[in-house]
Amino acid sequence: MRLRRFAARLRELREAAGLSLVEVAEQTGLDRATLFRIEGAKVRPQARSLRAILDAYHAPEEDRAELTELLKAAAEQTWIQTAASLPSSYATYIGFESEAEGVLNFEMLVVPGLLQTESYARAVIRGTVPEVPRDEVEARVAARLERQKLLTRPNPLKLWAVIDESALLRKIGDHQVMHDQVVRLLEAADEPNITIQVIPRSAGAYPGMFSTFVLLNFPGEGHDVVYVEGSVRGLFLESEEDVARYNMLFEHLRAVGADPVATRTLLAEAQHHWKEGGHGRS
Repeated sequence: MRLRRFAARLRELREAAGLSLVEVAEQTGLDRATLFRIEGAKVRPQARSLRAILDAYHAPEEDRAELTELLKAAAEQTWIQTAASLPSSYATYIGFESEAEGVLNFEMLVVPGLLQTESYARAVIRGTVPEVPRDEVEARVAARLERQKLLTRPNPLKLWAVIDESALLRKIGDHQVMHDQVVRLLEAADEPNITIQVIPRSAGAYPGMFSTFVLLNFPGEGHDVVYVEGSVRGLFLESEEDVARYNMLFEHLRAVGADPVATRTLLAEAQHHWKEGGHGRS
């Protein structure tokens, strides 16, 4: 994703300079095919090649600094790349998530991973993938908690989570686990970068109710990615048509979801439900 951002920014500078790839090749001495691969985020240019390209574009100093940092960051390993025990699609997702500036997440059956408590996350993982050994369960729990640091970093990730009420009433772990999880949601709802909406059971059937997904928003235009999690592996969708379709679907979900005040009421009711040992609601 960092390399894609780098390539897109470099292409913008070339177009602003009014140059074709052929003209850039003539001015820099670089092969046209190499330039094409650089703009396609297929390869990283060497530092001297980048300097030659930016000279041809008469790029301002601030643009040079931005692209140099992006190129450097694209070569660095993130913490997730060293976690070999995690499934490849999950590791890829976490890499995307760490670069995103915003996340739109709809969950039908469970609380979103970015908002899970440690005990709830452990219970979810043990329950959904019982064949996974204990050490791998702990690695996945640790990864989930590491991801949550994105919400409290200096420039925090913006999260808009829409959760079906059934996820709040499904007992995962024990009553205490569920009570603490709902308390965590109530606390998260007060954070300025987090919006939570609950879709009440009274809403009945609604568009997208069987389509759990995440929309990842990145800086710049045309870089958003949809992640649809499956029972075996996750699916990434990047075409404009797919991204637009899921954006529209999320708008439907937001429209069906309760407003912030009503959502807090639903969360408080769920908290009371689990405090009372899971009695009092059906």
